[in-house]
Amino acid sequence: MKGSAAMTPPPPPTTTTSRTPWRLHGDGRAVRPGDVVAPDERLSWPRTVGVGVQHVVAMFGATFTVPLITGFPPATTLFFSGLGTLLFLVITGNRLPSYLGSSFAFIAPVMAAKAGGDIGPALGGIVVAGAALALVGLVVQVAGTRWIDALMPPAVTGAIVALIGLNLAPVAWDGNGSGTGVKAQPLVAAVTLAAILLTTVAFRGFTGRLSILLGVVVGWLFAAATNGLDLATLTRLREAAWVGLPEFHAPSFSVQAAVLVIPVVLVLIAENAGHVKAVAAMTGRNLDRDMGRAFLGDGIATVLAGSAGGSGTTTYAENIGVMAATRVYSTAAYWVAGAAAVLLGLSPKFGALILTVPAGVLGGATTVLYGLIAVLGARIWIENRVDFHDPVNLFTAAVALIIGAADYTLTVGDLSFNGIALGTAAALVTYHVMRAVARLRSPRVPT
Repeated sequence: MKGSAAMTPPPPPTTTTSRTPWRLHGDGRAVRPGDVVAPDERLSWPRTVGVGVQHVVAMFGATFTVPLITGFPPATTLFFSGLGTLLFLVITGNRLPSYLGSSFAFIAPVMAAKAGGDIGPALGGIVVAGAALALVGLVVQVAGTRWIDALMPPAVTGAIVALIGLNLAPVAWDGNGSGTGVKAQPLVAAVTLAAILLTTVAFRGFTGRLSILLGVVVGWLFAAATNGLDLATLTRLREAAWVGLPEFHAPSFSVQAAVLVIPVVLVLIAENAGHVKAVAAMTGRNLDRDMGRAFLGDGIATVLAGSAGGSGTTTYAENIGVMAATRVYSTAAYWVAGAAAVLLGLSPKFGALILTVPAGVLGGATTVLYGLIAVLGARIWIENRVDFHDPVNLFTAAVALIIGAADYTLTVGDLSFNGIALGTAAALVTYHVMRAVARLRSPRVPT
């Protein structure tokens, strides 16, 4: 999910020489009004560690929710999100502050790919998607970013993002028939949802940004008080070791799984591009030259995660919120966050604790999260002033949203295409074919 905040570029801060890749910002203790801590700067190490921990907390609620929904091992996903973040920083030359958390765009196709219960094919699909994104990154580094804007204008991007949220709606209700949503524990789900909504408006600043995580905690405590926790997961929690390797799984590859997951690449492109542009706006720097590296870094991180049992990754808007609140854009803080996530992933006890989260809590939290994804698509349209008086834009959105929401399915031989894949294809084809025909009729039709 992406967000942005514009800031006036500050005057160069006073710095001191450092043996690390980061210059010390001012005295290292405070950020003066109007200043920001640039990606190649840092505060004192204790303060940098504090900001890094905030990034861990900010990404945590969404990152651990994805493996809970898809049935992936949470500790493994957390481990690879941290490792992927460190890899991303290296590939982007330590210039682009970002945390790579679990992408919600993978949820629906992953659940379809693992319909038989085996996560191997889903992991194979994630690997293929990551490799495709990395390839796009290499192309962007050579050819630039204009072709992406032409292929995926805001009318198309907004439709794709919105249809993913709508496609996930049945998962919030009943986990697509697995009994892991609101339907399983409606009262627990209602309490969780209420806690998220009230926390969002009752608290200001950073605490308000943790509404999903705090809502999950409140829902868990309510479930515990009403005997809503699963005794088997509590037993595994007691027996889990404090330190140990996460649970690794090998991928298996099939054309069907790859076809289901590959459309997610378009969403990852939009998310990464939005992240780069948002950071550029906040720091006053031109980061277009790093766009291809961002795609490449996220793609390789996704390949790494899928190769051993982790969820596919994306750059996180939650952490953009932390940067906007703290005015600290130092990549040093993300090195701290990545290392902290890796260490947490090496604790089986922590992973077992996450698995105790009951179905109702997940249902309440995902009701909000999936709705936010759908609304984010509308936000893309609004912020880019998409003209829905234009029938091309109107029909692009209309067709894609219904195909995604209804989860249209097309089976061709052994291949099965779900609502996200078909809706994404529909958005691209509808927009470009209608625009081409309209341009032939009248050369003055805008692009």
